[in-house]
Amino acid sequence: MLRKWQQECSERALEKYKANCSHFFCQATPGAGKTVLAATVASRLLRGDMVDLVLCFSPSLTVSDGIKKTFSHTLNCTFNGGLGSIGQSLTYQSIQFLNDEFWQTLSNHRVFVVFDEIHHCSGSEIENANVWGQQVLTKIQGLATYTLAMSGTPWRSDALPIVMSEYSTPDGQLLVDYQYTLKQAIADKVCRSPNLVLVDNEHLSVTSDEKVESFSSILEMIKQTKTSYQSVIHNQEAMEYLLGLGCKKLAEIRTQSPTAGGLVVASSVQHAQTIKKILSQKYAQTVSIVTYRHEEPLAEIERYRQSDAQWIVSVGMISEGTDIPRLQVCCHMSSVKTELYFRQVLGRILRVNGPVNQHAWLFTFAEQSLIEFSERIEQDIPESCMFAKIDSLIEFEIGSQRAHSSDNRFLEDRDEVNLKLNWSVTIGAGSNSTASLSAFDELRLGTFKQRVISAFLAAS
Repeated sequence: MLRKWQQECSERALEKYKANCSHFFCQATPGAGKTVLAATVASRLLRGDMVDLVLCFSPSLTVSDGIKKTFSHTLNCTFNGGLGSIGQSLTYQSIQFLNDEFWQTLSNHRVFVVFDEIHHCSGSEIENANVWGQQVLTKIQGLATYTLAMSGTPWRSDALPIVMSEYSTPDGQLLVDYQYTLKQAIADKVCRSPNLVLVDNEHLSVTSDEKVESFSSILEMIKQTKTSYQSVIHNQEAMEYLLGLGCKKLAEIRTQSPTAGGLVVASSVQHAQTIKKILSQKYAQTVSIVTYRHEEPLAEIERYRQSDAQWIVSVGMISEGTDIPRLQVCCHMSSVKTELYFRQVLGRILRVNGPVNQHAWLFTFAEQSLIEFSERIEQDIPESCMFAKIDSLIEFEIGSQRAHSSDNRFLEDRDEVNLKLNWSVTIGAGSNSTASLSAFDELRLGTFKQRVISAFLAAS
């Protein structure tokens, strides 16, 4: 049974293709069901004898595997490129390794090509394209009979245009054929209402060379000292506090939804191992862990998807396109602080999977960029992420005006216990610095507090 937006979008795509337009761009919020949409369009093109073969490209093996399963189910055939298959799901990375026989086969058939999370491919022409964008422009664009580009977060942080996309002038608004916003998805009960919890601390003090400096927030401390955000997300006590909030919320949700799960996004393999230890030993949680170093990450993700384990800790494996509907809580402790990545992570906990307690909770620290991302979560494509074309075809970002929605509700909750914690602090200009404060340097913090941003209250 298709959702209303999937039905509308698929019909609009077919209408455009039948009008001799070969390309269609769909922007739909993370968790809305873009893969089912793409498989539906493919099925209708095949039934209408408009194409012979279907190809899908996506940014990771995890996403590619999910696409293969969905298309195989929808098209009622294998989707692995083998004998009897109607198509194949591949990664963008694999394009450069496909042989001449593959491309010759494409040229001899009518092919429908799906580009999932197309924002990974940049470039309006070869000269300004990234590696994946070059492959799309040179090897696929001219061979495909019809193309469908999809994205939940259609912008890039490197100020380059998305491949095969059009922008308005002079305001730089991305032009799409169909848009399905998070506000719409929440109103339709397709996505959960997001609650973003920004954890801060007041009465911080840094002692260095017998000099004591005091700060009223994590943000102030990072701005005025050489202490990096890395030191916050790697600190034992800070991790325990944030994870404790996540565990408490997950336990509350599981009283109504017993299989609800939580995701922790870690910054490194070692970081993930530390987080797993805290969750299992301090909070007695059942924990899976999946990183790029795992020999079979897809199998580990699938085991967690089918289990009732409470948490999965990930390093770069569950950030985009990975479908685990039972995920409902997230602790964001990644060192990657871009708006695109933040929204992709949030999208992992937004997919509705039942009739009760359909709220999503994301916990993170009150760092400047993360505060700004949270405050403008109700904007599907924030102004700070638009682009404007200039004569030389170089793209540049339009200003980063902060937005505040009247629908946001701000709550502040202070703990009664005044915690004095010793942090092992990383210093240096960059986040990769490994130098630490000397044994005589000390950072102490006082009362934790939380600010909760509950978005789309009217829609839910």
